[in-house]
Amino acid sequence: MAFEYRPMRSVIFVDCVREEYRHRLLHWLYAMHVPDSISKFGPYVTKYAFYNALPVPPGGERFGTRRMQMTEHYWLMNEMTPEMSVNAFTERMPVEVLRWQGMIPDDGVDLSHEANMDGDTHRASGGGDMPPFVFAHVPVNWEEDFKGAGRTLDDGPNYRWQFVVEWPDEAAGEKWFREQLVPFFKDRPEVNRFVTSKIYHDVVGCRFHRLVELWFDGPEEWKTAVDAADALPKPAWAQTERFPYLKPNFNIVGMFLPDMAASDNLTQYRGYITMR
Repeated sequence: MAFEYRPMRSVIFVDCVREEYRHRLLHWLYAMHVPDSISKFGPYVTKYAFYNALPVPPGGERFGTRRMQMTEHYWLMNEMTPEMSVNAFTERMPVEVLRWQGMIPDDGVDLSHEANMDGDTHRASGGGDMPPFVFAHVPVNWEEDFKGAGRTLDDGPNYRWQFVVEWPDEAAGEKWFREQLVPFFKDRPEVNRFVTSKIYHDVVGCRFHRLVELWFDGPEEWKTAVDAADALPKPAWAQTERFPYLKPNFNIVGMFLPDMAASDNLTQYRGYITMR
């Protein structure tokens, strides 16, 4: 058997399509998914954290903003090789979880008779007419640093805009990114930090090309910057009339996040402890 030692980081963008589902997702995540996950990958994951999504700012919908949480892993091994496919226990993954996250239609059809899914089936959901499940693997460290190196916690709290993009034309999209988007945001006074990495396509077959993160003081500063970005030239591959010129929820998906984790699960999780 050939196990693959491959340090890398991954991000998962979890949506919540209705407030009716938020507490249900929280229950599944903390009562079922965290202990199942730690039991499965505890020996080869060094960090496993949840970051709560901040409210969607005005205009944020056109950037494919998801509304529940970002899940972050730091891996020592590639879990997606055939040698890692046999597990003593299967993760608890009710089909309703897909509905709550918007991976299948929210059409009210009773799914109680559906069988539990394993994690890999869940992570392969979405696509077609439904938004793709975002599970993006990148190098352990950011590949490129465009602005803000040297920033510390003393500089204040950070309003993080993290997003993935799939260019309709990768070569043309990357050229536009470097020649137009990068210089624009580097020069914007509202932007405090700007880093990015290319996404690995060979781990889970993630369709997106790039992970980008920009920091601001808050949502008002973010809105000022992105409204100004409407002045960027419209590329030939544009799918929409306004910046970012990408189809929301399909070619651009993102989240607004704080700079601290709601739960660093490997060190903080103590079970589903209810309060009375």
